[in-house]
Amino acid sequence: MKLPIQRTYCDYKDSGVQWLGKVPEHWEILRLKRCALLNPSKKETLRSILADTPVTFLPMECIGTEGTVDMRQSRPASEVWNGFTYFQRSDVLLAKITPCFENGKGALLKSLPSEIGFGSTEFHILRAKASILPSYLYRITTVVEFRRCGADAMTGAAGQQRVPQEFIANYLIALPPHSEQLAIVRFLDHMDRRIRRYIRTKQRLIKLLEEYKQVIIHRAVTRGLDPTVPLKPSGVDWLGEVPEHWEVMPLRRVTITRCDGPFGSGLKSSHYTDQGIRVVRLQNIGYAEFKNHDSAFISPLHYASLGDHTVEPGDLLIAGLGDESRPAGRACVAPSCIVPAMVKADCFRFRLFQQRLDPEFAALQLTATASNSSSFLSTGATRQRMNLQVTASRLIALPPLHEQIEIVKFIIDHTSPLCLAVSGIDKEITLLREYRTRLISDVVTGKLDVRGIELPADEDAEVPTEFSEHLDDDIAPDDCEIPEEISAEAD
Repeated sequence: MKLPIQRTYCDYKDSGVQWLGKVPEHWEILRLKRCALLNPSKKETLRSILADTPVTFLPMECIGTEGTVDMRQSRPASEVWNGFTYFQRSDVLLAKITPCFENGKGALLKSLPSEIGFGSTEFHILRAKASILPSYLYRITTVVEFRRCGADAMTGAAGQQRVPQEFIANYLIALPPHSEQLAIVRFLDHMDRRIRRYIRTKQRLIKLLEEYKQVIIHRAVTRGLDPTVPLKPSGVDWLGEVPEHWEVMPLRRVTITRCDGPFGSGLKSSHYTDQGIRVVRLQNIGYAEFKNHDSAFISPLHYASLGDHTVEPGDLLIAGLGDESRPAGRACVAPSCIVPAMVKADCFRFRLFQQRLDPEFAALQLTATASNSSSFLSTGATRQRMNLQVTASRLIALPPLHEQIEIVKFIIDHTSPLCLAVSGIDKEITLLREYRTRLISDVVTGKLDVRGIELPADEDAEVPTEFSEHLDDDIAPDDCEIPEEISAEAD
């Protein structure tokens, strides 16, 4: 069903606000403080009424960037009455500290389990007055211009900057009548549900494709390419049986040199510069892939004082720290584009005997078995940790060099279509999120008129027609083939 969302209002007026431009003639221009209470104070009478009644507690990590809230935590009211931010049901909560504010952390607390609650001191609270609906007030705080202007108004030291209350109080908005607010909220909620549902479907598809990719890699690097070859026990829990002609040995036996990054005060974030020696960090070590998007550097002068932690093209990089989504022991190969470079603490550099072990094969096998191996080798209650010595002792299954190269080529050939499909789906999701951001801004600022639009039932909702033209150019999941032998094993 095509929605007539491109309809505009008949009459506009100049708002007098540069970023807002023209707004519908009948909308009122006013400051937020005229339609919302900012950071309202607690009513002392509630304290005696509540006593030790459990109330909802919201630390920053419970607030999402798209209006989601994890409300499962609660604490006795007496424990949180002082020293935390107070709010009540139907308030709008907004992160005020960087980068949480810029990232969009905030929510409408319409489903708060308790009548009141408390949370991080890094929240601003907005309480709607009679002239504005709480749901419409929340939508105003999600407009990209609000976030941009708020970021520009931040005060405080670098890394600890916050949006001042005065910015929110004096922020100019265009406010429609109540009935129109209701129509806008109804429309945006409907479109939001549709887009979220579509994104979730695409994310499930990505997960399925990634699982297929991992099956291909794991089978190839632990069993080889010949399904008829005799197998033998590897003696390693996370490797299982391996081809009979493969050697099982610790990684250190095929290593020339190895090192960790500098610990302690030798290398801190305050040492980072805009250019110089590249610092390889944990976030750069992906699933057998170097993630080059997050770069950090130090000066050559400071680098010279740290000792030898150098990284050269073709070195094996292994993460010594991990979690459920990114296990310790994952590895990748250092690309030539990052040198001169060095490793940071908990990032290990192994320079291999490449006549015995191909770095790409090593990265693929270590990463494919990282989740299982880390459960045996790592320490730490909250995060997996493996030191350099344990990592060097990690057992690997080593085929002849020519077979390693064949396996790497097989994996590239059979996973490239999957990677291409995932990249296409990621592009769809990005475009959808951009569409949603633009749509919210256009509707809340009066650029589009959604009054009187007949909305279909959510179960019949489709992707917005305006957006569908972008989807046709992307790679559909059916365009990638799963090898028959892998499909059979997955079944």
